[in-house]
Amino acid sequence: MADRFRLTYLKSSALGRSDFDESFSSRDAEKTKSSASPFPEYNIPGTCSSEAILKQAKADIKHPDPQVRLWAIRYYLEKSFPSIPVSFLQEILSDEDSEVRAQALRSLIKFRNPIVSSLLKKHLKDSDPKVRIAALRGIFQHQEKIELNILLQLLSDQSSWVRRKVATLIGWTQIEGSLPILMELSRDQDSMVRRAALFSLAILYPDESENRFMEAMTDSDPALRKWAKVILEKIAERPLKGKTISLARRG
Repeated sequence: MADRFRLTYLKSSALGRSDFDESFSSRDAEKTKSSASPFPEYNIPGTCSSEAILKQAKADIKHPDPQVRLWAIRYYLEKSFPSIPVSFLQEILSDEDSEVRAQALRSLIKFRNPIVSSLLKKHLKDSDPKVRIAALRGIFQHQEKIELNILLQLLSDQSSWVRRKVATLIGWTQIEGSLPILMELSRDQDSMVRRAALFSLAILYPDESENRFMEAMTDSDPALRKWAKVILEKIAERPLKGKTISLARRG
């Protein structure tokens, strides 16, 4: 019942992926689509030694063209060896290009090395919102238990895209104690953040969120008011029995 309820809200909203994610993921897709590898050196035969690949990666991570540096990350981190020198990671993550830093974090998520967690937390304070979002998504994917203080520090993030991502990711993860965080985000100054938070509230706390949806009926954003009305109608249509089962499963 809870899964069915979640799917209903997914279909009734466009919050599965943000415009921010769409714009950058589509750009990455175009880069990947344009060629298997625009740099011949990355068509390295599988017979090459790890030392040779590492040497090539270290050289290309210093290349003036950020596209070369991106390919070094994609090849070495994603297709090579899980044992990566810490010094190499630190060099990548201090790159001047924000897309290179974000790509490095996205690639590192695949490795269950203890150092990855600390690197992700560190880059929640990166100067670029793309990098902060990559770090945030990595934390949700990499850690079994999310620390509330990590989310609390992002409530006042200067980027509405980051705050919106916090609200959205919470909706997909049952984090104990997240209700106050979502409540605060549901009153964010940005209407898309408010909507994302309300969406997650409806998924995780359907009963507790009804009053907030009532308040949203007078929101300053007409689109949000209309959306809130639709969600309230769906909540009203839910059978009482279904609501009880959903609550029981949530514990």
